[in-house]
Amino acid sequence: MPFQVTTLMQPIESMSVRELLDELGAKTPAPGGGATASMSGGLAAALGSMVIAYSIGKKSLAQHAEALETASRRLVVARNLFLRLAQEDASAYDLYSELSKLPPDDPRRIRELPGAIQRCVQAPRSVLAAAVDVARLLETLAPITNVHLHSDLGVAGVMCEAAARSAAWNIRVNLPLLGDVAQREAIQAETDHAVADVRGRVDAVERASKH
Repeated sequence: MPFQVTTLMQPIESMSVRELLDELGAKTPAPGGGATASMSGGLAAALGSMVIAYSIGKKSLAQHAEALETASRRLVVARNLFLRLAQEDASAYDLYSELSKLPPDDPRRIRELPGAIQRCVQAPRSVLAAAVDVARLLETLAPITNVHLHSDLGVAGVMCEAAARSAAWNIRVNLPLLGDVAQREAIQAETDHAVADVRGRVDAVERASKH
């Protein structure tokens, strides 16, 4: 079933930066932390793309042209994915909030709430998984990109870690909604491992970018 949007004024991807900041700052449940996590990941991927753009075509990096082109394509995919996930997270919480306001015995609440809860958990898990993929890619770029852009690569790493850690917070806050204790514990362990993975890779990116 597609995500349902009930209170968002417009799709996040069509908002201006100012409009998105205004929506985030408004007294509304969504967009919120989940969309912020996604946009952090999108910024990381976009900044990584800029680093690559300034590296492709340089004679000193000609031997890395194929790897750079591949990385560029992957980061474009990541950017688009983060945008979709920002919308999905906001829409999932929007639907959950709507259903939660219905009486406990309401047929629609009984029918749809379990799926809405799963979506609220899955959206930030997808953001975290995407952040892991971007962190792995960024880690490969320092040795094969323009050294004059390494400060930007370092910032991309920091934003990627912010996306991962922010997604982890959104997973953590939604886990109590799940009734299956074993599922909650498995997801929490998976989350902790993924965040540690991203942190380690971003540390490597920052160290490499300082040289």
